[in-house]
Amino acid sequence: MRPLPDPAAEYGRKLRIPSTSGTFALHDRVVRQCRCRSRIRRGDAVDESGKPQDPQESGPDRPPQPTEHAPDGPQPPSPGTPGTPGGEGRAHAEPKAPGGGILMGRPFGVPVYVAPSWFLVAALITWVFGGQLERVLPELGAARYLVSLFFAVAFYASVLVHELAHTVAAIRFKLPVRRIQLQFFGGVSEIEKETETPGREFVLAFVGPLLSLVLAGVFYVGMQLVEPGTVPGVLLAGLMISNLIVAVFNLLPGLPLDGGRMLRAVVWKLTGKPMSGTVAAAWVGRALAVTVLIGLPLLTHTGALGRAPEEIGGADSLTDALLAAILAAIIWTGAGNSLRMARLRERLPDLTARTLTRRAIPVETDTPLSEALRRADDAGARALVVVDRQGFPTALVREAAIIGIPEHRRPWVTVGTLAQDLKDGMRVGAELAGEDLLDHLRATPATEYLVVEHSGEIYGVLSTTDVERAFVAAMARTP
Repeated sequence: MRPLPDPAAEYGRKLRIPSTSGTFALHDRVVRQCRCRSRIRRGDAVDESGKPQDPQESGPDRPPQPTEHAPDGPQPPSPGTPGTPGGEGRAHAEPKAPGGGILMGRPFGVPVYVAPSWFLVAALITWVFGGQLERVLPELGAARYLVSLFFAVAFYASVLVHELAHTVAAIRFKLPVRRIQLQFFGGVSEIEKETETPGREFVLAFVGPLLSLVLAGVFYVGMQLVEPGTVPGVLLAGLMISNLIVAVFNLLPGLPLDGGRMLRAVVWKLTGKPMSGTVAAAWVGRALAVTVLIGLPLLTHTGALGRAPEEIGGADSLTDALLAAILAAIIWTGAGNSLRMARLRERLPDLTARTLTRRAIPVETDTPLSEALRRADDAGARALVVVDRQGFPTALVREAAIIGIPEHRRPWVTVGTLAQDLKDGMRVGAELAGEDLLDHLRATPATEYLVVEHSGEIYGVLSTTDVERAFVAAMARTP
């Protein structure tokens, strides 16, 4: 199973834009916003003698520096994976993913994390399967729990193969993969960029259940090669059945399951509108959640799942009802989040560099700050661009640094001491919009960017604070 991609990075992934006011992150399945506000005191940018500090040394004013990304997954730099310029199909990773769990390895360059909740479900599987072994192989005694633990690990290894199938297909289609996480109810491949065609969407969703079916077939063949009623025979039978269940469950036609992605692809192909496919698959997913909530306890109570009704106790009924409620909640929530992400994705094109840009005036590096601000006020501008003698832009005066200079010091502070040199990626085309704009900002973290026309002419300055505000407003409009 995999969530809808992050609309900002391609898609649920995760987008981070550093700014003076905070950082916002968006994941395809769940939208989170966190703000870490820092207060700037008057005089922060000057030392005890009143001399302005180097902008690169002033702590709270120092612009965020780009972080290095190891191969992990879906964070595309423009037009590729963020942190790996020009590598759109590469997997890439952050050095440490908060809440990711324990890093187990990096197959195909994608980090695989085991969430803490996995240990809980592994213990549960060990206990339940151990009880079954006590009836089938009573001679094992206490050793049955070691066999059960091996089964739990082997089962999640099968789940990992299922998720790796999604990952390999995504890399083949040049889609960035942020990470794979094994958790309480299986695994999740965090693919952050959406496929461009319904055909690729269908293939990307189908390969996971297909690999689970293949594994079920492999374990079935293995059962024929061993003695029935032995430890290998019981383990192979359990793994065959569990992989068959994983395949069938994921093929159910509702988001966020793989079958829902396949249904979305079919509706997308028929209507030509990916949004129509998402709406259809999301509502089917919600109907599926209600069906699971009501149907699973009924099937258990009537003996349709293989146990006679008289063998089912009150504890069993309660456990089945709790399991059904958890599964239904996961499916319902995933379907709802997928729908919200799709609607948010429709609004992303409204985020354009041109409309968010602040008007700026050019100033030379030795211009006193007070004079530069006077000129900006006369021109109705809100940003300063440092230019050389030929008028070529070389740096941007940081807003946070200006705020840190007391007014009585501004006539003696030159704009050059408060400026950040323009680096690769800090020039943004005025026509950039939506995901392309967000990808560009993610690839080169900074607090301000120089916005230029196609001709190279200066259009203004883009502040990540303004981008954040517009992005949050778009999220607020999403039902």
